[in-house]
Amino acid sequence: MSKTFDVAVVGATGAVGETMLSILAERTFPVGKVYAVASERSAGKRVEFGTRQLVVQDLATFDFSTVQIGLFSPGGSVSRIYAPKAAAAGCVVIDNTSEFRYDDDKPLVIPEVNAHAIAQYKSTGIIANPNCSTIQMLVALKPLHDAFRITRINVCTYQAVSGTGKEAIEELGRQTARLLNGLDVSCEVYPKQIAFNALPHIDTFQDNGYTKEEMKMVWETHKIMEDDTIRVNPTCVRVPVFHGHSEAVHIETERPISADEARILLEASEGIVVMDTRVDGGYPTAQTEAAGMDPVFVGRIREDISTENGLNLWVVSDNLRKGAALNSVQIAECLIKDHLGA
Repeated sequence: MSKTFDVAVVGATGAVGETMLSILAERTFPVGKVYAVASERSAGKRVEFGTRQLVVQDLATFDFSTVQIGLFSPGGSVSRIYAPKAAAAGCVVIDNTSEFRYDDDKPLVIPEVNAHAIAQYKSTGIIANPNCSTIQMLVALKPLHDAFRITRINVCTYQAVSGTGKEAIEELGRQTARLLNGLDVSCEVYPKQIAFNALPHIDTFQDNGYTKEEMKMVWETHKIMEDDTIRVNPTCVRVPVFHGHSEAVHIETERPISADEARILLEASEGIVVMDTRVDGGYPTAQTEAAGMDPVFVGRIREDISTENGLNLWVVSDNLRKGAALNSVQIAECLIKDHLGA
């Protein structure tokens, strides 16, 4: 009988936590016992795990020595307190918040890109999961970087409201219904109306005029690709889509790259589905392809007519799955395969 691992999903009542539980149940993950863990106010509630119902346990009193792996997505301030406690109890934490991403002693991992970095977990017991927009972009760019070396990335993201959480999903639904019925709307989650609109503002503004979401893409690209010389210029936009982020990615490479060469590399790469026929609808979109699916979809592959050694891509993925929960589970799969001895 193969070895199994007991897992705690922390933040189990949130959108990402629920998706983590769903993915654990779907995949051939060698899971033993699964615990749903959340704040005291959620303790006692029930959440789905496959065909079973799990009773949510209180994070403040949960004994992390009873599990080998903790999948965390409770919010950065909560992870700051409880992830080190869990790691000290012998639980390897895979944290989906931004709390540990930029710590030099904690690996920041996308399995298709830098699975080798997982080995660094032993110093702290914590592995960081990157930002959703960074994950899908770098899954698509890693094979191109390996072959042609990317020197510059210019990216515009079009990000679904589920990236903010359940309250944002509800706000978009509520605003849409009211506007379609000729009623006024209120804004509680976002500073401006999100229904039928686009907000060039995700996370807090920084001193340089970029938002933190945009700077995350810069910082994380450098750390994950292990190359601080890559120039990254991001603009992150929230759009009225429930699930699935889209990105217009423009890259410049050290040596010439053709669309045909890029297409061949991408089609042969793990975790990528190329959908790139030059006909109406011959490209992926967040709703019709990405939502509810695991791969990163790439289309609109074409050479940049404005610069030498340039290439343009359209990249979409489900932000709750590959952009968060699935990537965390894939890290756990690599962890048990290469380090914990499944």
